[in-house]
Amino acid sequence: MRRLVRGLVGAVATLVSLTGLPYAIYLLLAKAWNPQGSPAQKQPAEPTVSIVLPTYNEERIVENKLRDIVSLDYPMEKVEVVIVDSSDDDTREIIRSFFADRQTPELTLLEEDERRGLAPALNDAYAAASNEMVVKTDCDSKVAADALREAAANLADPDVGAVTGRNVDVLGGSDVEEGYRDVQATIQTLESHLDSTLIFHGPFSAFENREIVPIDPDSIADDTELALKIRRNGKRVVFDPAIRYKEASHSAFNKRRSQKDRRAMGLIRLLLRNRDMLGRYGLYGGVVLPFNWWFMLISPWLMAVGIGLATILGLVVAGPFGLVVPASVGAFTLLGSRDKLGSLQAVYAVFDTQVSLLFAAVKLWRGEGSAVWDVDEELRDLYE
Repeated sequence: MRRLVRGLVGAVATLVSLTGLPYAIYLLLAKAWNPQGSPAQKQPAEPTVSIVLPTYNEERIVENKLRDIVSLDYPMEKVEVVIVDSSDDDTREIIRSFFADRQTPELTLLEEDERRGLAPALNDAYAAASNEMVVKTDCDSKVAADALREAAANLADPDVGAVTGRNVDVLGGSDVEEGYRDVQATIQTLESHLDSTLIFHGPFSAFENREIVPIDPDSIADDTELALKIRRNGKRVVFDPAIRYKEASHSAFNKRRSQKDRRAMGLIRLLLRNRDMLGRYGLYGGVVLPFNWWFMLISPWLMAVGIGLATILGLVVAGPFGLVVPASVGAFTLLGSRDKLGSLQAVYAVFDTQVSLLFAAVKLWRGEGSAVWDVDEELRDLYE
């Protein structure tokens, strides 16, 4: 019995160490180096801009989004708005009405007769975008007034082909998402200073038009995939916390699954399809991608096995009282999903992300992963 207990203790300790080691190294590096802001050699620039906006049944919120766009601190005569719409509600009529009496910005409206998924729609929109800088944004997000200028300043660096920004305020007040975004911002700043970051964000991502290439039609990580392909072709893709946006998100565990798990599925599939980049492309393939492989593909399973072994150890040592291990995990999840963990919310946010990645891996193995997304009406309420 003692040998079994010692073996279980050693196994749990090893799993915990293996799971946490890459994060500890990353955080220690970030603490010691303390990189700040964007690594790009930013300089004032005012290129022409194509703002790409995919829409599907956005009649409740599309006018607010368009008002935000025309209110950006940028000369609207240098801006075109490229909207690709597959709606079966009044979204198109609202868009046409909004632009009817406006000289600027120019509107290009691509109308889809059937809904094909986001990636094919974006490929059409990017092909139609005629200006020097292309900005992709989501209808249910709010972008800071100076976002275009900050993005243009990054892309003025000839080594940079794409830039994304930071969610500075989670609409709906989700402490879970706030905690995760803070951790993610630290990681993405470090990655950008090392070489390039992996994850690009739908609410605001900007690309040099000449660097844009088609994304896979079944992609469910479209923004990140395009950035990865731009890095593959030689340009850096960076994160700049000075580019600010707001996005709605849930805290409740079950409600986060559809939003987070779908994103996780897209990222896992993207990493697997581009595994040939590991060890190549400078520190991007040497450090950034290996860390993300660990975070997204390995760490979730180590966490699950670790919890399972800790439960077995508890049952062996304390009998039925060993169930305190899964009960503690359940209580941690319950309190975290209700934003009741205080300073531990950031830890729970990472745990919640690991759960999403675990669920996503299982769903991909089962053949799930549609490129067509479902509208979350509750998030629409939060945006409004």
